[in-house]
Amino acid sequence: MLPDPAQEERARALGREIRCMVCQNQSIEDSEASLARDLRLIVRERIAAGDSDAGVIEFLHARYGDFVLLKPPFAWSTAALWATPLIAVLGGLGLIVGLRRRAAATPPPAPLTEDERKRLAALGLPPQDGSRA
Repeated sequence: MLPDPAQEERARALGREIRCMVCQNQSIEDSEASLARDLRLIVRERIAAGDSDAGVIEFLHARYGDFVLLKPPFAWSTAALWATPLIAVLGGLGLIVGLRRRAAATPPPAPLTEDERKRLAALGLPPQDGSRA
């Protein structure tokens, strides 16, 4: 922990923006992995040395790439990452609309003929179209 409470709060805020590369879905502030502990120490060392928040992020980004950021910047290399949720939602909505249209366009089944009703009655089965034999 840093002796200055303001610097410690900055370090914790920055730690919530940096991904633990072992846990992958946790920030370094939430992770108990040894790599996360090492990254927390680096963040605090950089802040104690006088780096700005952007300077600390740039330092880690230069070392570890976009993956170290919980919110990677938008770039052509990350466009698929950012577009995937939108594509999934639009695809799901398209599927729902398509299935509803198909269900609405499907004609009801033709009623049973008299011969079909007799065969069902001979088998001891009730009529399948809702009519009484």
